[in-house]
Amino acid sequence: MCRSMDGRKRREMILEILKRSERSVSGTSLAGRLGVSRQAIVQDIALLKAENKEIMSTNKGYMMYRPLEKQELYSREFCTSHTKEETLDELQIIVDCGGKVIDVSVEHDLYGRISAVLEISNRMEAAEFTEKLKKSKDQPLKMLTNARHYHRVLADSEKSLDVIEEELKKKGYLV
Repeated sequence: MCRSMDGRKRREMILEILKRSERSVSGTSLAGRLGVSRQAIVQDIALLKAENKEIMSTNKGYMMYRPLEKQELYSREFCTSHTKEETLDELQIIVDCGGKVIDVSVEHDLYGRISAVLEISNRMEAAEFTEKLKKSKDQPLKMLTNARHYHRVLADSEKSLDVIEEELKKKGYLV
């Protein structure tokens, strides 16, 4: 049934799926639900973005962009530095204290700010990320800047952000 669906209708369905989802939806999942190839989904996402639809691509899939001011959350950026082996500890401190790691970024001398979406909100996601990091041949962004990097963190209160800051400071991760 979905295979004969025209592209316009399929893109409408993609938007509806993403609007209803609180988390990223993988291209493979969308392809399976709509009965098309993952490449068709990639092309549909590109067309939707060209139409100024607010879709974010993350390392876990696609999601609708939800501006911070519409959420009842507080945001703070933390500048940290640590070894690759301490990455899991850093992420667990943040999520254990009620934070959600939105992204990681570095200030590069030549390219300026370089960012990547993380969307890590619990220990399992932190462990999955660090396991992927261990298996990857690629290096984390922080390797471009002698380990110094930034995390944008969301929490439900300023107090939670203060606790995160204090815990990162205690571990020596806060710059």
